[in-house]
Amino acid sequence: MTTRGALQAALADRIGSAREARWMVEEVLGRGGAPTAPVSDDDAGRLSALAARRCAGEPLQYVLGTWAFRTLELAVDRRALIPRPETEQVTEVALAEARRAAAGCDRPIAVDLGTGTGAIALSLAVELGAEVWAVDADPGALALAGANRDRVAAAHPGVADRVRLCRGSWFEPLPGDLAGRVHVVVANPPYVSDAEWAQLDPEVRQEPRAALVAGAGSDGTPGLAAVEAVLAGARSWLVPGGAAVVELAPAQAGAAADLAVDVGYRDVRVAADLAGRDRAVVGRR
Repeated sequence: MTTRGALQAALADRIGSAREARWMVEEVLGRGGAPTAPVSDDDAGRLSALAARRCAGEPLQYVLGTWAFRTLELAVDRRALIPRPETEQVTEVALAEARRAAAGCDRPIAVDLGTGTGAIALSLAVELGAEVWAVDADPGALALAGANRDRVAAAHPGVADRVRLCRGSWFEPLPGDLAGRVHVVVANPPYVSDAEWAQLDPEVRQEPRAALVAGAGSDGTPGLAAVEAVLAGARSWLVPGGAAVVELAPAQAGAAADLAVDVGYRDVRVAADLAGRDRAVVGRR
């Protein structure tokens, strides 16, 4: 029978990363175990299977089955995009806009379009106490978001009642009486062009293509169609002073900002991610 330390070292050699080996060991055996602790044959077999998936090129997050997003630990799998640090910063912008727009309100109202894992929606519910309408057209992604809602609600009572899952395309499944009452509409829509998809890292191309790739915008900007659809539709759902916050690729920022102005938003700006790259367009009603 092998020990935790010996097994972790062997996994690091196999997959070429000591950090990833440690995460795998912690996923199966838990955190804080002594290096000399014995590992059962069953657990060693589970870790070997994880290592085989990683060596075959499967994204680490899917191999582990969970991933951190802001204050949350979320289930992740092939049904939805992997939550990324760039989207954490977009969520930070959305939180700030919601707080401003909902000043004096008992409970902010938010809409998260293309919710995927539910990362943005659940962060708004936990960190802001918001009522959130989480929309996705893909039933698999919506089921994953539901599982994460249950997971988060176990530690944060009330979240299950405040996060409402809706299946449909963009604004289509929202109830009509929500129009004009939303403090923030936030989205991480598809914004990769067909040409860019072919050049992406093979690991990224294991994520759902429909959640990554969009057509050109009406002005011809590659990959901008979904960003444009969200901006065009969001304004009528917002309270006066409410904001749309939409993630995008840095190269799309100028076109998206121009579009937001044309649609009628005011105080339009582009927010940067932690690396200083243009990452979200923000417009207020």
